Amino acid sequence: MLPDTHLVDPALFALAEATLPAVPVAPPLWLLAELTYKCPLHCVFCYNPVNYAENRAELSTAQWVDVMRQARKLGAAQLGFSGGEPLLRDDLVELIAEGRRLGYYTNLITSGVGLTETRIAQMKDAGLDHIQLSFQDSTKEMNDFLTSTKTFDLKSRVAKLIKQYDYPMVLNVVLHRYNLDHVGRIIEMALEMEVEYLELANTQYYGWGLVNRAQLLPTHEQLIRAEAVVNAWRAKVGNRIRILFVVPDYFEARPKACMNGWGSVFLAVAADGTALPCHAAKSIPGIDFPNVTEYSVADIWRHSDAFNKYRGDAWMKEPCSSCPEKKKDFGGCRCQALALTGDAANADPVCSKSPHHGDVQKIILQAHLTQAAQQVAPKPMLFRTDANSIKLSRKPDAA
Repeated sequence: MLPDTHLVDPALFALAEATLPAVPVAPPLWLLAELTYKCPLHCVFCYNPVNYAENRAELSTAQWVDVMRQARKLGAAQLGFSGGEPLLRDDLVELIAEGRRLGYYTNLITSGVGLTETRIAQMKDAGLDHIQLSFQDSTKEMNDFLTSTKTFDLKSRVAKLIKQYDYPMVLNVVLHRYNLDHVGRIIEMALEMEVEYLELANTQYYGWGLVNRAQLLPTHEQLIRAEAVVNAWRAKVGNRIRILFVVPDYFEARPKACMNGWGSVFLAVAADGTALPCHAAKSIPGIDFPNVTEYSVADIWRHSDAFNKYRGDAWMKEPCSSCPEKKKDFGGCRCQALALTGDAANADPVCSKSPHHGDVQKIILQAHLTQAAQQVAPKPMLFRTDANSIKLSRKPDAA
């Protein structure tokens, strides 16, 4: 286990302390433990870093327990276990039990691969509160194609296990060009599984989703049709199932309040111990993200340059700095601003006030023209594999 008191190099935090935003630093509420980047699936929209294969390091059981204890002491109340696939960790049940002992509300975010009846019984006994299961489509063919695996039948069995062990049934399906027109059948599948909560989350374009954006981005017409289908089903089934339909950022006129603000409520710890204010933050160059094996969680959260970089609004440029909505959307997504404008400090270009908003509109138009002409995608989709990760890491301009 890491020592209770961590040695902190004062030089690392000196600059951050000198320029600390004039806003109170509230504690994190949500700790996401990305236990491993190993995964049996190869999803083309995975949010894991494209270069994940470069770093295979993982925290030990004792180190994860120490992180959980520190974050709980700091104020975190909800604990998510994710990956990759967290079920690939042999110590998952032990970590769940420690999370329950510490008083967290615990959540397992899983593909279902590796969830046997023996294991779910152990997790139930350990005190796991919640399981979110992912599907990629309502059909076996599309589900298995998008993951480059044969897992649809397995996922269906896991869905029954989740109900058998009296967990609230929470289903997540990532939407995009290939399955957006299937949304009605996806809802029917969810009803057959007795799902209580269905999250229809349109692909967000960072990580592997950004690599495959040209192939995954739907047309505006597809999105309108799908939302109409969702609303019709909501009216039909009422409170029998809660359906959340998350519109892709590119089709909005205002940005989302990403993570409710950088360094506001969300703390992610990557498999190797790197602390992050959002899942994709590693994509931003020039920021030295601290590691929990070197610094305490409290010092990282309160004083590190990485977590203070875009905290508050002192960092904002125009049009964000004078925008009356800056306290609502916090300037949008920093990773998206970087991906689309080359500068993470720019306004999120999905915002109609951004001078780069026209670039987003061009991307949407190109998606429409490609489909309207039934053109072949400009390049085949790249599945999330170690080989592709290594290849893209060697050629940063390939993404």
